[in-house]
Amino acid sequence: MAFQPFTPVNETLRGLLLGTEIGNDGWIALAWCAGLGVLGYLWSRSVFNREVTR
Repeated sequence: MAFQPFTPVNETLRGLLLGTEIGNDGWIALAWCAGLGVLGYLWSRSVFNREVTR
């Protein structure tokens, strides 16, 4: 569970929808989303900036 991004996201959504305590899951889910977003951004920039070879 320590390295699974979907568990904290699911627990946060469940807590927010049911009105229960979410604890640190909200911050962990936000960190996973930000990290994956930055990784996707860097990957897409590297693919876009490649030289075309034909």
